[in-house]
Amino acid sequence: MRLAEYVSFDAVGLAELVAKGEVTPAELEAAAREAARAVNPRINAIVETWPADDEPTPGSTPLAGVPFLVKDLGVTMAGRRTELGSRLAAGNVAGADSFLMRRFRRAGLVTFGRTATPEMAYSITTEPVLYGATRNPWDLERSAGGSSGGAGAAVAAGVVPVAHATDAAGSIRIPAAYNGLFGLKPTRGRVSVGPGVDEIFNGLAVQGGVSRTVRDSAALLDQIRGPEPGDPYFAQQPSRPYAEEVTRHPGSLRIGVLTHAWGGRRTAAPVADALSRTVRLLESLGHRVEEAEVGLGADWEEFLLANARLWTANLTASIDELAAAFDRPIDSSTLEPVTLASYHYGQRVGGAQFVTALAIRNRVARSLAGYFETHDMLLTPTLPELPVPLGTYAEGAETLDGLDWLGRIFDRSPFTAAFNVAGTPAMSVPLTADDATGLPIGVQFAAGYGHEGLLFRLAGQLEQASPWSGRTPTVWAGNAGNHPSP
Repeated sequence: MRLAEYVSFDAVGLAELVAKGEVTPAELEAAAREAARAVNPRINAIVETWPADDEPTPGSTPLAGVPFLVKDLGVTMAGRRTELGSRLAAGNVAGADSFLMRRFRRAGLVTFGRTATPEMAYSITTEPVLYGATRNPWDLERSAGGSSGGAGAAVAAGVVPVAHATDAAGSIRIPAAYNGLFGLKPTRGRVSVGPGVDEIFNGLAVQGGVSRTVRDSAALLDQIRGPEPGDPYFAQQPSRPYAEEVTRHPGSLRIGVLTHAWGGRRTAAPVADALSRTVRLLESLGHRVEEAEVGLGADWEEFLLANARLWTANLTASIDELAAAFDRPIDSSTLEPVTLASYHYGQRVGGAQFVTALAIRNRVARSLAGYFETHDMLLTPTLPELPVPLGTYAEGAETLDGLDWLGRIFDRSPFTAAFNVAGTPAMSVPLTADDATGLPIGVQFAAGYGHEGLLFRLAGQLEQASPWSGRTPTVWAGNAGNHPSP
């Protein structure tokens, strides 16, 4: 299969070709590897590839035979390295598949590599010391986002149509917005993170993927959703497959709009303009859109402090465990400055402070739940600005402590983390682009707990009304050979 043909299909489309016998999984894998060779030297999205060992049965699932990449964090694959983007975990080889990896296999996905993440997924730009910066396929001088930046760049550049991603404060939605993709963060408890851990960041983190089409994300979530024995959270299973929701009419929805974020961060003009265009599109489709006042349940400083305590305490425990497992020191030889500073901050978080942070988490969840009793959705920018230049987050980072670092992250992504804290689903939709630069702009829709189906219905309608799949970045596997490696 030629690359130009391979990149013209989404994952569901490729699986249909396999089911019809028009192409084999091996041929698709070969095309994906060729795509990786063509673009990865420029974007540095993939840190390792390997010979795939899965032999999917054609037609067994809507994704059977599709090439796939997993993030270097959040999922383990027996016999393969999972290094968390960190020198502290370098060389770590998983002894067994995680629950999610088993579901990827059962879905018939052909996993042949892992994508880049910032160290410990502790940033919203993917620029780790271990493997170097991942570059945005739309502009190589800009960030691909994070923490699923490698996944976002690889999908955007055409290596695979859909890839695994995780999200603790926006790490699915931010790379989706930066790279012109669709990304949905599921409800807390929708996808198991076991068995090695019971919850990640006290339920703030979830598993999912990024894709170029809505139906691919729906098909992926259908294959991986559902609890495993012992999971601490449970989300009621949907009444019908998410893949069916994509083609169902959403009806007339009541949607609130939040243009400027909690905490006072102002939205840049190109993004505010994109939000206005989205409002007009929604109104033309029959939705009721109105300015919203949405209480967070805590003031911004309180919200930030609670998250810093939860994040850093969890980070500290993970680092201690890794250091003991590999008999490595916890210092600048194994950790980047902001990770090390956050580790030391987490060491000082007391038990009572941690419990108070959990209480604030619950206040936020209840406050947002109250909003969704009167509105179907909330619309916001995914991010208040265009993709930032590489190195932006590193400026002066060596002087920051754990609270300061999280403050920097949340200041640049103030719309996303609230829905991780609340546990509710949210999606970034690549409806528009900046007229001046051509850079993609994502808008975020959030819904009440368990209502991914409603989000997929709206996303399917928006994709039909304002298609984005025809927009491709500068670095695109379909143009292989036109762009020499640096």
